Amino acid sequence: MGLTTGIASGVRKLTHDEFEESIQRAASGLAERGVSARTCVAILMRNDVAFLQTSLAAQRLGAFAVPVNWHFKPDEVAYVLKDCSAHLLVGHADLLHAVVGEIPSGCEVFWVAPQPDVQAAYNIDPERTVIPDGARDWHAWTSTQAAMSGLPAPQTTSILYTSGTTGRPKGVRRDPPTASQAARLAQMRGQVYGLADGVRCLVPGPLYHTAPNAYALRAAQIADYCLIMAKFDPEEFLASVERERISHGFMVPTMFVRLLRLPADVRARYDLSSLQFIIHAAAPCPDDIKRAMIEWWGPVLFEFYGGTESGALTLSTSAEWLERPGTVGKLIEGAVVRAYDDDGKALPDGEVGELFMRLNDLPDFTYLNDDGKRRAMERDGLISLGDVGWIDNDGYVFICDRKRDMVISGGVNIYPAEVEAVLLQADGVRDCAVFGIPDAEFGETLIAVVQPVDDGTLSLDELRAHMRRHLANYKIPRRIEMRDELPREDSGKIFKRVLREPYWRDAGRRI
Repeated sequence: MGLTTGIASGVRKLTHDEFEESIQRAASGLAERGVSARTCVAILMRNDVAFLQTSLAAQRLGAFAVPVNWHFKPDEVAYVLKDCSAHLLVGHADLLHAVVGEIPSGCEVFWVAPQPDVQAAYNIDPERTVIPDGARDWHAWTSTQAAMSGLPAPQTTSILYTSGTTGRPKGVRRDPPTASQAARLAQMRGQVYGLADGVRCLVPGPLYHTAPNAYALRAAQIADYCLIMAKFDPEEFLASVERERISHGFMVPTMFVRLLRLPADVRARYDLSSLQFIIHAAAPCPDDIKRAMIEWWGPVLFEFYGGTESGALTLSTSAEWLERPGTVGKLIEGAVVRAYDDDGKALPDGEVGELFMRLNDLPDFTYLNDDGKRRAMERDGLISLGDVGWIDNDGYVFICDRKRDMVISGGVNIYPAEVEAVLLQADGVRDCAVFGIPDAEFGETLIAVVQPVDDGTLSLDELRAHMRRHLANYKIPRRIEMRDELPREDSGKIFKRVLREPYWRDAGRRI
């Protein structure tokens, strides 16, 4: 029996022709509901074929797909929907049940019943998966639409929201590329992702996240087979590789940590000989973890460096990393990365500074409703993601620190300012500092150091309950410490580096 081709997620499996037809029907239906160029179609779903179908249908119309992090609390979801002026929202029923009262007027809602694999992976109450009477059923509705005719509009990219330094996330909107830019970008993505006809892909990461989103959308259109996991499970990942003869995939270092924690006999149980090209990014990968993965899987690990705003800028093979441990890759064609000192002076190769970058063929971007923040991050036509590092004489990039306060936990960006703003609203909190500390599984995890008011009646349980009401669970610090006083600079600003230093002293990298 030959291997399955097409697109799959749990029990939902489509051939390429069926998937393409579903996109055309969805695009036709969206157009009938008033979606057009530059309109925003929000998506509140866990991993599902319907996520990819909705995204690609919006793109066919020149509209923007806007993935919404399903971990968000209702007010966080409402903020994104309002910020992007979402014309339409497509979401899993259990998630919509939780936010239906927060959806802005004028935003039409379509419901998707979660597939059984999603229900099982997240232990969803079956009653929450039911589509209410009178609500629009996305699959039933799109199946009745005529396939879209005519040429598609210039292809947009999704608007991805990055965590905000001032308490709210920012939407990254990019204009469609020209035809020549699109051709060169496709060539670049083929190089970085390793995707081409004949490959068999596995996507275990969340589709609301930038890199898995971009990877899955491309893989769904050009790979022979694209399997979307509802949720990463280390042994199920290995079983899927063996069963489906997976050759390619996108991963983050946290997944490597979980795989290596499996008992040796479990790891040896599965045939992984089909693997050819596993790309990872989104967070630093500890040297010992990467070396162990290469020893286990062979030289099939590749790494790139970049971000939502910049695109991918580097690529490293396993052999290159073994020759230069710690590198995040060599600059790809068309990529520019320079280090600058604190005075804005460009530094020579080998010297450490804040990294500014550009990918020449990638159309420029702005932050929705906040172009001032976009302009503030630019220098000499390059932008900064807040990383500190250097470039060696051969064009290999190394990251050693971060200029900004962002924490990357399990590949997810978290800005402490957002958490601090919530903590400062809690009764009994005089001041606080939130920052990242080393974590064996997630790379970093959050800690909150809290200075209570003088009466000392602050309850940790009440503090955590307060944060759960206002923040997605992944943003809530795993550790909370109380201090009578916090170290401060002469200006009165909390001296976070003094707080961080004891935790990072033996971590092997600077923070």
